[in-house]
Amino acid sequence: MALYYLDTSALVKYYVTEPGSTWTRGLLDARDLHTALPVHTVFVAGVGIAEVSAALSVLYRRRLISRGQRSDAYDRFMADLKTRYSVVAMPLQDFYVAAELAQQHPLKAYDAVQLAVALRHSRALAEHELTLTFVSGDGMLLDAAQAEGLATENPFDHVSDQDHLQS
Repeated sequence: MALYYLDTSALVKYYVTEPGSTWTRGLLDARDLHTALPVHTVFVAGVGIAEVSAALSVLYRRRLISRGQRSDAYDRFMADLKTRYSVVAMPLQDFYVAAELAQQHPLKAYDAVQLAVALRHSRALAEHELTLTFVSGDGMLLDAAQAEGLATENPFDHVSDQDHLQS
């Protein structure tokens, strides 16, 4: 079992077919052959709830997905929050850490918040000798995460021919 933290750019790939979607879906859908339980634990920040909603709406407004696809993706995401993901709470201290991260790295506000949450959670897991892998499709955010000592994965490094087919 592996532990992953997905930012919004990675989460959206599960619900909308785009480069890196096949890999992301494989990661999230992986099941134990004997128990049928998920193989991985996937963490998301509370801020990701609003970010995924906004990202799906942007894709719709840009006419990259239909209204029906947006609604379906949003409904599936909201349902998955209850069963598929472990939502990480965000205390005020995360925002102070995010402010510092934004001073040290070229990050947008919510990217800095995502990184702050992931760092706090990674440190808590490390106390139990567990490693968290930070997953994002944002190169600047991944660079910052690596500079802060996180293991990282980029779905764009795992593009498949199937990523270009509409789901």
